Amino acid sequence: MKDVDRYRSGLMEIKRRMRVIDQIGKGELNIIYPATSVETAALQFRKVVELIAFSSLIAHKELYSETYEKFATHWNARLILQDLERINPNFYPEPILQVPSKREGIMHDLVERPNDYLTKAQLISLYEECGGLMHAENPYGKKIDYDAFAAKTKNWRNRIVNLLNTHVVRLVDENQFWLFQMGTDKIPPSYTLFGRVVDDKEAPATL
Repeated sequence: MKDVDRYRSGLMEIKRRMRVIDQIGKGELNIIYPATSVETAALQFRKVVELIAFSSLIAHKELYSETYEKFATHWNARLILQDLERINPNFYPEPILQVPSKREGIMHDLVERPNDYLTKAQLISLYEECGGLMHAENPYGKKIDYDAFAAKTKNWRNRIVNLLNTHVVRLVDENQFWLFQMGTDKIPPSYTLFGRVVDDKEAPATL
């Protein structure tokens, strides 16, 4: 399997887990006990964060493995992201919007998305907060606030969707990038390879 297809498989797994989160939020998935419902959602969020981190690793596997021979054993999202950022500061998925183009012969322009998506800092914060719900409550420690966590889930869900719905993955020292689209419930994730096009007058890149 090509690395780009492994990346797409990771996106498909994210879609499945986000569907579980949606069903919990809508009350369509009955897990009987309120605390276990919140914990199940937290587990899915944590898995999604790990999948985003590992997908970023897949997209840069060759370069990453040159520096870290044992990359396959890495599992901590914070460490993976820190290592990838040292290798390629632009490794993180770049959420974009496709808007109708006014340029002749061009159907859509790719423009920067507003700041309504899950940032790297928020991804790590979510990962660590979810980890706090993965263990039994210490009777002598701070009480777990399930209501506070549940109140945040809709915002986190929307930010993850906005991050991945249509995003660009840029590799190091290449004039190409991959555009990924998450699709719908019935349409799986897809990808398109874009390259720089320059005319004889060294015009700016056309996408």
